[in-house]
Amino acid sequence: MTDPVGESTLLTSLAIRGVTLRNRIMLAPMCMYSSHDGLPSDFDVLHLGARALGGAAVVLTGATAVESRGRITPSDLGIWSDAHTAPLARLASVIESYGALPGVQLAHAGRKASTKVPWAPVLGPLAPEDGGWSVVAPSPLPFGPGDFPVPHELTAGEIADIISAWAAAARRSREAGFKVIEIHAGHGYLHHEFYSPVSNQRTDSYGGSFENRTRFTLEVVDAIRTEWPEELPLFIRISSTDWIEDRPSWTLSDSIELARLLSPRGVDLIDCSSGSLFRLIGPKESPGYQVPFAEKIRRETGVLTAAVGMITEPAQAEEIIATGKADIVALGRVMLADPNWPLRAAQTLGVEAPWPRQYLLARQAIVR
Repeated sequence: MTDPVGESTLLTSLAIRGVTLRNRIMLAPMCMYSSHDGLPSDFDVLHLGARALGGAAVVLTGATAVESRGRITPSDLGIWSDAHTAPLARLASVIESYGALPGVQLAHAGRKASTKVPWAPVLGPLAPEDGGWSVVAPSPLPFGPGDFPVPHELTAGEIADIISAWAAAARRSREAGFKVIEIHAGHGYLHHEFYSPVSNQRTDSYGGSFENRTRFTLEVVDAIRTEWPEELPLFIRISSTDWIEDRPSWTLSDSIELARLLSPRGVDLIDCSSGSLFRLIGPKESPGYQVPFAEKIRRETGVLTAAVGMITEPAQAEEIIATGKADIVALGRVMLADPNWPLRAAQTLGVEAPWPRQYLLARQAIVR
């Protein structure tokens, strides 16, 4: 898809560093739990390739673990060894061949690791006898009650090793041909566990003050930038708020301050999600309920933002971009249901966007 002929800010291009997005639509990172030993499966290639073919500008993998123990489930994607590079290169190549920027979301699940896949008969942590493993966190606080294990509290040396794992993952991402990295620093995973005072009770240089609690994230960004080319974008997904009001927690004001620290270190865009530090805490989802986070962070800091969460209609996405609430919309479940959402959005908005020639009959059927 090239720049459309018509008037739609949603479907205009956006240059970030040395790459250009063909529109403002990004496939939000979503775990597909279809990998073995972290290696992408045929499903992963077909799934992500279809969204590139359908017109998205950036196609991100789901959480791709920088350590084996950082997987959410045994079926997550991984990038913790050089053996992952060539299979991921095939994935990136397919995405790029259909006009999208291939992106990888690097992740470490921390205390939320070693769980069952979401379609298991009974959800929850994965027991060691069933293939589970020990989990780690900044403090020995379990994710939830019941069977959730008490995580091992990381030592300063172990934190340094994990930071090195992020740098190695960035190198492999570069070698695999990805053009965008997104750091997953939200949803109760390891970064979020460090920066939220609810989950971080450390008393060393990684705990206590805002400066100390955000140190891990800033050091990971610095480490990634040593391996990630200057001309390629670096995104980060954060939980803009914990949605917790009965005790000191992470707030939107904290996210604004973090964005101000991240930008000069080489982060180009904040992907503004929220919550998930604990189970069942947060508001009922409603259309665009997280957009105000992207809008305020963008307005207060000047950093590019992505809006995500219950964005389903072309007119809704157009309004978000046209009014400056965000620079990109990240679409998840709606693009699971419709891989060609960007192409249909162009038609809905009255903008010309070239369909793959193999799909022209479908386009003509919709026009009629």
